[in-house]
Amino acid sequence: MSGVTRPGARSFFLVNEGLAFVLEVVALGILAWWGSTAALWLAVAAPLAAAVLWGAFAAPKARFAVPLAAQLAVKALVFGAAALALLALGQRAVGLWFAGTVLVNTALATYYRSRSRSRS
Repeated sequence: MSGVTRPGARSFFLVNEGLAFVLEVVALGILAWWGSTAALWLAVAAPLAAAVLWGAFAAPKARFAVPLAAQLAVKALVFGAAALALLALGQRAVGLWFAGTVLVNTALATYYRSRSRSRS
């Protein structure tokens, strides 16, 4: 966060980080909703698998340090699965909105985080 110095930029960064967290939680909820339409075990397994992947490779304090490309691949897998789950649930407009919001949020977060790292 040291790369974000202007007050307006800092506020925007913090709001974007908060949105990122909300989108992550919503993705888990979507996967649980989708899984519940098929089988109870899938309602538990789908979000659990996504959470384990996220915690291992994509979280800010991930268990394993991986290159940025791998982090983004895990995010694309989890968020993509959630967007596809919305499509499978017949929620096309919501799925497209979710995917677009995730894309913009992740791009902005990646930009700000990379600037912060390059100035450290």
